[in-house]
Amino acid sequence: QVQLVESGGGLVQPGGSLRLSCVASGSISSINHMAWYRQVPGKERELVASITRRGLAGYVDSVKGRFTISRDSAKNTMYLQMNSLKPEDTAVYYCNAFIADGSINYWGQGTQVTVSS
Repeated sequence: QVQLVESGGGLVQPGGSLRLSCVASGSISSINHMAWYRQVPGKERELVASITRRGLAGYVDSVKGRFTISRDSAKNTMYLQMNSLKPEDTAVYYCNAFIADGSINYWGQGTQVTVSS
């Protein structure tokens, strides 16, 4: 079992920045990679960024150059630094942990990010 707790969401003006955090607990050593997803009402949950155990990162095109995903293994924490935020980034952001053995996905409770003037 893995537990994930997100924090750091909020209201920010266009062009502003936020940093999301996701603290993992439980069977952390079994996690293969982690990711951030986001979802707006009426739409599918969208993969935003992912990071492997070795630190290799990937991003959806719409956030490349603006968002940075990172992991601090000592703190069991994953981050998403979001800069130059746009109104279309408004969504609930979810932390995800994937365990290959059994193809298991764990999810956090989500944190709301609202970009508005």
